Amino acid sequence: MEFNGIPLHPLVVHAVVVFAPLSALAGILYAVRPRWRWALRWPLLAATLIAVVNAVVATMSGQDLAETRGLDAAVQTHEERGELLRNVLLAYTVAVGLASWRLGGPSGLKSGRFERPEPGGVVSVLTIGLLVVGAIAVGVMVFLTGDSGARAVWGA
Repeated sequence: MEFNGIPLHPLVVHAVVVFAPLSALAGILYAVRPRWRWALRWPLLAATLIAVVNAVVATMSGQDLAETRGLDAAVQTHEERGELLRNVLLAYTVAVGLASWRLGGPSGLKSGRFERPEPGGVVSVLTIGLLVVGAIAVGVMVFLTGDSGARAVWGA
């Protein structure tokens, strides 16, 4: 897979490197700051969808690149971590969707428009926990995958 003669993989990887941590940070803020939920809901969903779509494309283009350029141990480690990152992002996307639908909060607008009552209960606590754990997992996997990719390209 190429774009203008350049392998697609390094191009789309940068979108994952930017949007996945932004999504993770927004997810943690969404979980712990109910007052900000009205403003974070759509940016969180957008950043997560951009990250997961680009992660899927990065995985496919990375496999294609590995087939054409060869696969050594460092590239194989990066490929395994990239696939795990993609899977973690897919699961995190489900958690973000659930949290966006389930969790409410006060509106930041004086009129109170967009306010959604906080449902509370065990389901909300579990949703918040799932969102925070997923965000941390995304952050860790982005770091590990990026580190292994840099080592594969630039050496240890």
